[in-house]
Amino acid sequence: MKAGVDVGMNEAGWPRPPRVLWVTRIFPNRVEPLSCAFQRQQLAALSRRCAVEVLAAIPYHPGVSLLGDRTRPGRLVAVPARDEIDGVPVVHARAPYLPGAGRVLAPVNAPLYLAGLLPYVPRLRGRFDVVLGAWLYPDACAAALLARMLGLPYAVKAHGTDVNVVARWRSVRPLVGSALRSAACVIGVSRPMVEALVALGAPKERAVLVRNGVDRALFRPADRRAARRELGLPARGRIVTFVGHVSREKGIHELLRAFEALGRDGGDGSEPVHLVIVGDGPERAAVEQAAARRDREPADLSDGRGRIIAVGARPLSAVARHLAATDLLALPSWAEGTPNVVLEALAAARPVVATRVGGIPDVVTPGRTGLLVPSRDAGALGRALREALARAWDEDAFAEAAPPSWEESAEALQRLLARAAFGDDGRAAA
Repeated sequence: MKAGVDVGMNEAGWPRPPRVLWVTRIFPNRVEPLSCAFQRQQLAALSRRCAVEVLAAIPYHPGVSLLGDRTRPGRLVAVPARDEIDGVPVVHARAPYLPGAGRVLAPVNAPLYLAGLLPYVPRLRGRFDVVLGAWLYPDACAAALLARMLGLPYAVKAHGTDVNVVARWRSVRPLVGSALRSAACVIGVSRPMVEALVALGAPKERAVLVRNGVDRALFRPADRRAARRELGLPARGRIVTFVGHVSREKGIHELLRAFEALGRDGGDGSEPVHLVIVGDGPERAAVEQAAARRDREPADLSDGRGRIIAVGARPLSAVARHLAATDLLALPSWAEGTPNVVLEALAAARPVVATRVGGIPDVVTPGRTGLLVPSRDAGALGRALREALARAWDEDAFAEAAPPSWEESAEALQRLLARAAFGDDGRAAA
């Protein structure tokens, strides 16, 4: 397999579709049903091609049930031990962890994670062909040790911040490097990520690009005015939309400052520009305060000042309607992998104004499907928003840039996992 090249397969006489044990700490559950929508979609598509079971770790520490709803681990006590999501069986293992470990003590969490998986080893034996660790640390490190106990090959799949931030911590880098070097294959979702995985220790010949997909039935060009009516959004003016975790690291404060500047000096006075924030997170209160300040100001749409509208977290179908309603997507993150919302915006033929980080430059072509700016630069972001709103974008460019469907992505992943499980000659690799 060539590094950084999409998986191209020939059928190698594999005895059956691989039986996959997917190990992850970020997966939707009854308490957090909207968590990690892209992983849920890929797994659902993969489960239509082969047998998949998810071992999804839930953070746990003694006394967590006494915390009630005040903390995330306290809320997750209500998650059942076993469940089924989109037809995929899910086992929620309780994994001990050290709260607030930080960079120095982070290595403690990998063995603690593994300790939470150990009780399941007897029932897992003989039922799978390959283990896949999703997220680089601590998931892949724990999955590597679990796979060795089960006598199975394992694959590693990385996504973004796990590669660009956490894996670079000096304290965990040796653990990450060991997991990457021994993996049957290492999967990145963008070319820059594949290169970063090789730099972290993945053998170049085993580092492979498998792009994430989108639900092409949901994310496609659609009537903007109809979507606005359906969502109750302003019919008049332009809309800039942010979708994601409402946090400092996603650049939410730079976006608010850029939007303020856009309202003061960015328009020709002919129509307002509105900012819609879809998502939840620690900075949602700051967004709501900014929205309230706007609403208290005298209504004077002639200067181009529109509203800030915070709608909270929404299911995927509603995200699709918000992208249909918008004029452009803004994503000013400090660090990213290849965010699925960018792929979804491109599939919906909406331009993207985003930071030049992670795999975003791999999918957004400046001037054709969006504009890229440095991270943490509200001034550059404001100028790019202004330019993007003034441009006439060519829909043919979005058709050319359209990402694969989840079925296409799952097909590539299934073939790669089959190769890891059975080898090129169809015999078990373990």
